[in-house]
Order: sequence, then C-alpha cells, then structure tokens
Amino acid sequence: MLEPLAAPLIDIGANLGHESFAADLDAVLDRARAAGIVHLLVTGTSPGSTATAVELATRLPALLSATSGVHPHEAQHCDAEAFAEITRLAAHASVKAVGETGLDFNRDFSPRSAQESVFEQHLELAARLGKPVFLHQRDAHARFLPILKNQRDALTAGGVVHCFTGERHELYDYLDLDMHIGITGWICDERRGAHMLEFLHDIPLNRLLLETDAPYLLPRTLRPRPKSRRNEPAMLTEVLRVAAQAMQQTPQTLASHATQNARRLFALP
Repeated sequence: MLEPLAAPLIDIGANLGHESFAADLDAVLDRARAAGIVHLLVTGTSPGSTATAVELATRLPALLSATSGVHPHEAQHCDAEAFAEITRLAAHASVKAVGETGLDFNRDFSPRSAQESVFEQHLELAARLGKPVFLHQRDAHARFLPILKNQRDALTAGGVVHCFTGERHELYDYLDLDMHIGITGWICDERRGAHMLEFLHDIPLNRLLLETDAPYLLPRTLRPRPKSRRNEPAMLTEVLRVAAQAMQQTPQTLASHATQNARRLFALP
C-alpha cells in the first residue's frame, strides 16, 4: 500500500491522455491526491495529445498543467501545419513547457534528420515564448548535446532532461548546461536502471525533478506487485523512496526539494 507523504509531490510528466486512462481518469487523479501529489504536468507528444492535455489542464487548473510538443517518434509527421498547431497550443496559459521533444535513436521510429529538424524548431519556439523545454533523449547523446548547447543561451527559462536514463558523463553534460534532471521508475528497474543508483547522488538537490511517465515505467520495486502493468501518478511515491535511499536523503527532504524545483521551473502556483 502506497502511503501519503508529509511533503507534497509534483509529477512533472504523466501521459494522462493515453487511452489506458480513458475509463478511470477521475479515480486515477483521486489516488494521486491521496498519495500526496498536488500537481501534475500532462505531457503533449503530438498535436492531438497536446490538445487533450490542454483540455484536461483547462478543466482542472488547480491540479493539472500541460506541455506542448511532438515526440521524436512522431517527428516524421510534424509538417508545417502540425507545428503551427503545436505553436498555437504552446501559447496557452495552461502550457508550462515546450515538448516533449528531442532525439530517440534507440528505436528510430522517425528518420534522424527529421528528429533533429523538429527538435531545433521546438528549441526555437521555447526561446521565443520564454518557456522551459521538456526534453527526451535516448541513445542520441552525441547529437542531442550539441544541438541543445547551440540553443542553450536563448533558452532563458531553462528546461528538464525528462526521464534521464543515461550514464554519469551524460548527466554531467546536462548539469553543465544548467538543466534539470527528471527521474522516473527507470531507477526501480534492476535490469536497466541499476547503474544510475551509483551516481544519483551527483544530482544537485536544486536540479532534481520526479516523474512517473505514466502509464509507462511501472516501478518494479513495488510490493506487492500491482496486478496491472499500468503506471499511474500515485506511484511516484515509490520513485521518491528509491531515489531518496540512493541519494541518502529522507523522502520528505527530497520531496520538498523536487516540489520547489518543479514550481520554480514551470512557474506553478
């Protein structure tokens, strides 16, 4: 059973527009509140999902905000019309960041040239709007870093490397650019994320953010194991528990810092 925390939490990345939440979203949000989640960013990964995120955030502004972007998997479909819609939605008051955007060379669902072009467009949009960027990078650090570095000075609102899964040297590269680091249930996966536990403490407390990336990345350390493989925002408490243990902090201390960081970066109440 997940216990609510003394310190409130903000889930900076939840795909609440995903079809798996269609039937019980209200119950999911009730469980999130009960677990101590006080705010969530609903991730936009395409014009359609961004529109859904904005709709949800408009309906529940005290609990939800949105991001506006095109995931690198969808980059090949991001023509001028699609990006114009992302631009229009990004200006909405409920949208607190531009993205999800970046590079994913792990699956290459879109050509790498298309990913890079769309990534650059998102960075330029964030700079124009003065909003932070919500970034995705997987197996693409060698190309991702110089593109981000080239635009970093113009990104006055900063950003977060969401769902960080990389190596120590990659972490340092992003910290050198004064970026925030988003930590998910990846660190709860002994098959893929155990290496991160060795250097998680290298993340400064004022740069750490916590997220579920729900419905993906269900924490494998949950006991008892949920019957469903669907992750949801209430399970952010397990990410916090594992991160706090690795960083030799109390969960309350880590939650307090992560929440303050999220409010500051995304200009949340």
